[in-house]
Amino acid sequence: MSTLPAKIVHCSVDRNWKDVYDFAGKPENMPLWASGLASGLEPDGNDWIAHGVLGSVRVSFVPRNEFGVIDHTVTIESGLRVYNALRIVPNGSGCEVMFTLLRQPGMTDEQFAADAAHVQKDLGALKSLMEM
Repeated sequence: MSTLPAKIVHCSVDRNWKDVYDFAGKPENMPLWASGLASGLEPDGNDWIAHGVLGSVRVSFVPRNEFGVIDHTVTIESGLRVYNALRIVPNGSGCEVMFTLLRQPGMTDEQFAADAAHVQKDLGALKSLMEM
């Protein structure tokens, strides 16, 4: 298998990276800024379940860590697993929030651009919440 095309979607946040990591890394806070999980996440063992337009999805997060990593894998009902790399990186007194978007097989240019715009919108929502 070859590598998938990737795009780093990011935004700067004028807030300490640890504050942003603490907030964004809590699955129960994700519906406040990650619109794809707007229905909320319910705990299910070590994973979380969300219900939405794709049906029920299982979300598995990496353990909390000192590096600002909030990576998570989303598994949809069809069995497709999508790895999402999300990082909070210190930048001066604020931070950078970076999401690595991987273009899935069969995705058109328009779908990939729309997906990137959706992620940018969500990161903007996180920024707004963190800079209040």
